[in-house]
Amino acid sequence: MASGFSNQPKILRGAFVEFGISLPPLIVVFQFNPATISRSRSARPNSPKNMLSQSMQNTDLIQQLSGSSLFSFRPSARNFRNGTAIIVEQEKLSFDVRLDATDKLNDGDTITEQFGIAPQLSTLELMMLPKNSSVLGGAISALLGGKPKDFAFFDSQRDPPIILFVWGRKKILPVNITSMQIREEEFSTDLNPTRAVISVSLEVIEGPNLPFLYTKTLEEVMSVLNLANIGQLANTMVPG
Repeated sequence: MASGFSNQPKILRGAFVEFGISLPPLIVVFQFNPATISRSRSARPNSPKNMLSQSMQNTDLIQQLSGSSLFSFRPSARNFRNGTAIIVEQEKLSFDVRLDATDKLNDGDTITEQFGIAPQLSTLELMMLPKNSSVLGGAISALLGGKPKDFAFFDSQRDPPIILFVWGRKKILPVNITSMQIREEEFSTDLNPTRAVISVSLEVIEGPNLPFLYTKTLEEVMSVLNLANIGQLANTMVPG
């Protein structure tokens, strides 16, 4: 809704964008930014006797998942403390994505009048499914002169596709969507959904891949800027 103030700053919108080139491309810009985002990371000790077997398992996983130097995967980070390996798991995020067809219906948007928010919902659902089984993608590839399964231009081991969670200019995270719960709340006369809440859980794909390194570098820069508050350390030692 317009506020009437021409100088009001525009708020960036979050988005899910498929990493890589494939047909059809998967892009969903959030209609409403999530009001809250939950972030969690866990660490656990691991005894030395289990390290070798887990290292072999992780090596196999990396070989399966990272077929190019552009995108590498790290199942977990290890640090040693008193001879014990501390395994730091990948960061996990969860939040709600809200979709509402009201504004577009009021504006007379033809697609929304016919299908409601079904196109956005379908795109979100396809982000969790293998693209090499796409009927439409195979048909497009065939029309372009390729083989039916040549439409996905990334390693088949990375199917479902890798998704970038774009949250402003400082946070672009490659993620796996580990769970998605869709609650359709209102419907049109043709029973197309017109309002829905989608609860998603994400796992960040950490490692030497370009999107993660970009975000991690900016995170470290923010930490350096925090040194401006180092003067507050005196308040923890000497009562104010």
